[in-house]
Amino acid sequence: MENISISILLILSGFVVGIIVMFIFNYIKSIKATEKASNILDNARTEAEKIKKDYLLEGKNEISDLKSKAEEEIRERKSELKKTEQRLDSREENIDRRDQALQNRENLLEEKENNLIDKQNIIQEEQAKVEEIKNEQLDLLHKIAGYSKEKAREIVMQKVEEEMSLEISAYIKEKENEALLTADKKAKDLLVSSMQRYASDVSSEQTVTVVDLPSEDMKGRIIGREGRNIRTIEAVTGVDLIIDDTPEAIVLSSFDPLRREIARVTIESLIKDGRIHPSRIEELYDKTSKEMKAKIIEYGESALFELGITKVDSELIEMLGKLHFRTSYGQNVLTHSIEVAQLAGIMASELGENVMLAKRAGLFHDIGKAIDHEMEGSHVELGANIARKFKENDIVINTIESHHGDTEPASVIAELVAIADALSASRPGARNDSLENYVQRLHDLENIANDIAGVDKAYAMQAGRELRVVVKPEEVDDLTSHKVAHDIKNKIEAQLQYPGTIKVTVIRETRAVEEAK
Repeated sequence: MENISISILLILSGFVVGIIVMFIFNYIKSIKATEKASNILDNARTEAEKIKKDYLLEGKNEISDLKSKAEEEIRERKSELKKTEQRLDSREENIDRRDQALQNRENLLEEKENNLIDKQNIIQEEQAKVEEIKNEQLDLLHKIAGYSKEKAREIVMQKVEEEMSLEISAYIKEKENEALLTADKKAKDLLVSSMQRYASDVSSEQTVTVVDLPSEDMKGRIIGREGRNIRTIEAVTGVDLIIDDTPEAIVLSSFDPLRREIARVTIESLIKDGRIHPSRIEELYDKTSKEMKAKIIEYGESALFELGITKVDSELIEMLGKLHFRTSYGQNVLTHSIEVAQLAGIMASELGENVMLAKRAGLFHDIGKAIDHEMEGSHVELGANIARKFKENDIVINTIESHHGDTEPASVIAELVAIADALSASRPGARNDSLENYVQRLHDLENIANDIAGVDKAYAMQAGRELRVVVKPEEVDDLTSHKVAHDIKNKIEAQLQYPGTIKVTVIRETRAVEEAK
């Protein structure tokens, strides 16, 4: 029991001693930390003082430098201001001297003006005296000559007109001969070279198309029960079917070649298929129309490829392809347009113009004919609108507007296309013309010549390509005959529309006839 008590006392004593030792150790540790913190603060204060002194010294040096620079700049500014002030003083002196000189000049001009006014008054007085003397002399001349001023002027002008008429005729003849020596040979060489380098077959389209049949029995099947098949074909295709006694053939009639071509392909497909009834007719017509649209685009692309023309809108290509199924006086319009493009390109090359632009203008000059049967307006107006819609070159638009003389050509290319258009249209066999139009054109040509004073007779020859005029020798002399030919040429150009050129030949002859009895 005593041992336990002793043990407890020892434990308690050890615990108390441990607490005391721990307390003393912490106290000693806190004293050392306080000393260390005090040393750090002292060192920091010392370092701060040192840094402060360094910065103050550096700031003083910088302030001193800035002050020196500012003083130097002030001195420079003062020097510049002084120089500027000197320049201004000098300029002011110059202005004063110039002002004085201007004042002196103004006084001198005023003096001269006064002198001029005095001289003008003197001149006016002299002119009045001269006019009075002139009137007296004119009155005296009127009395001596027996003519008034107006009558004398009329006689002089009449005499001058007679003399000038002969001189003008001689001048026209001289200039025409001079032009023929230079321009005629060059023009002939150019056109002949163009025609030799490009020659294309022109397919002459008619208003009817013949479809061959495998047998006569097929006519009855095409007509159908009570004519229902033929009515359906005519209704969907828009063409007239002519079934007559022609063996194993039917005729399609329409002014629209595209409609005739679609109808022909549709009927041939029906014959091959063998099933001929209204629903099948409509089905094959729709199919043929789609295929024909693709073929139209192919024709347009082929023309562009042949001419080497690029960057053309797809809708414009389709319009171009439709020209294959359009005709003008029996001439295929697409083939005609390609010919014009080739000829214009050749002539542009010879003259140093833009060849591709000339070809493009030639190809699209009749593009309005692709839609002139669908819309109101001439093919010239429609073509120009189409070209503007697809943002074609201004030269191309002007070419379309001017190739028939509706507007003035604005470029050499426009004139070349007009020449190529006339050349392609006037080529023998290119176009068909009705007898009525042919006779009317010859009649108009002869009437133009007969309206000229001094003309005795006029004859249109070579299908209207030449006009021979016989004049009265007692009224028209050799020089005046050249003026007559020139006047007839101008009237033909102003009043008639014709392809190609018309040669005007004036004949003056004197015949002495006696009869021996």
